[in-house]
Amino acid sequence: MRSVTYSMSTSLDGYIVGPDGGFQWSAPDPEVFRFWIDETRKVDVHLLGRRLYETMLYWEDPGRQASFDDAEREWAKLWNPLPKVVFSRTLTSVRGRAARPASGSVAEEIRRLRAEPGDGEIAIGGATLAAEAAAEDLIDEYRIMVCPVLVGGGIPFFARDERRVDLDLVETRTFASRYVHLRYRVARQAPVGGCRPVRSGRRRSR
Repeated sequence: MRSVTYSMSTSLDGYIVGPDGGFQWSAPDPEVFRFWIDETRKVDVHLLGRRLYETMLYWEDPGRQASFDDAEREWAKLWNPLPKVVFSRTLTSVRGRAARPASGSVAEEIRRLRAEPGDGEIAIGGATLAAEAAAEDLIDEYRIMVCPVLVGGGIPFFARDERRVDLDLVETRTFASRYVHLRYRVARQAPVGGCRPVRSGRRRSR
């Protein structure tokens, strides 16, 4: 079954976007950018919200592509044809040759995608989508690129009212730019007698 991963850059104090709405502080250097390229090769489909979707249209703009360097062209060649599912309450259609609007909830889309053939990852981009998937216990791995900066507020990487989830640290990597990548796998107990184990903590209301 395909793994579901939630992977984004975050400040050390846990925000993917700062209080001013900016995230320039998370711009990758060449080494980190190469890491993201290699990570994206493992992905079969990407789930993203409207804000991230519109931000990433940058890579499909022909007017910008002429100025891309070699690494940026490699990324665009990889990202643009990658299947994407866009979740939005306001968009009725989406652009991009490989994007489609979501036809159900995050949980419904993940379950549908997991039923399809393939072993590549289902990647989630965006804190709101990730919180909805986490509330249904559908995230298998958290991959966190920690940037060496404190921004003091904004959009948090993790939902603040999420239930407890136990994690296993399976990989770390430190970059020359002082970025640190942390990869955690959700620690799930094997069901006993056909029953799903109960986790402690408050479950996020729907």
